[in-house]
Amino acid sequence: MAKKYYAVKKGRQPGIYQSWAECQRQVNGYPNAKFKGFATIIGAKQWLNAQEKTVMPIQKSINASDAIYIYTDGGSRNHGNKLGQHVKSDDKAAWAYLIQTNDKNYTGTDGELGATNNKMEITALVYALKKLITLNLQNKKIIAILDSHYVLDPIVQGWLTNWQRCGWVTTSGKPVANQMLWKEIAHLLPRFTDLHFDWTKGHSTNAGNNQVDELLNQTMDKL
Repeated sequence: MAKKYYAVKKGRQPGIYQSWAECQRQVNGYPNAKFKGFATIIGAKQWLNAQEKTVMPIQKSINASDAIYIYTDGGSRNHGNKLGQHVKSDDKAAWAYLIQTNDKNYTGTDGELGATNNKMEITALVYALKKLITLNLQNKKIIAILDSHYVLDPIVQGWLTNWQRCGWVTTSGKPVANQMLWKEIAHLLPRFTDLHFDWTKGHSTNAGNNQVDELLNQTMDKL
């Protein structure tokens, strides 16, 4: 049987245990105990040390009236691929961003063949952050609104910091996917002094999100 590690975040004695019996003694009967099993000790440490953060609605977290807004999105089209299959080399994919300042909008988009949706989602944010730096806006109040939990969660839940600390592996001990792009994000984020993230439902009523979705689909149409 494969060895397991048990991380106890909330219990009688928080820590990492190497058997279920030890873990059970810490959590049984403890109010709102929080614990989780892992295949590797690295994964257990990452989860135990991760900061508990959530994406807060903007109106509850900051005064957004004078903020710069950015919207990013990525997408891909397949040719009848079934769920779980690899992307085909001729599948169309694209990313797009929209930056809204008080007096001007900036957009960017590009595409490629054979890229995953996740790669395009993170690529969009990379290029948006770079554009903000080019415009010398990195010290302004900025609100980034995304519909991708793939991009948001590592940033706001603290996973990105833990990936860096643990050699770019996930809690299951596997290499982080799209690692080079995540390294770019990790390099870019500290350059911003007042950057906030929020989530929006995709393909819904958010005009900025719908605009970047339209942009990337136009790009894919041209591939």
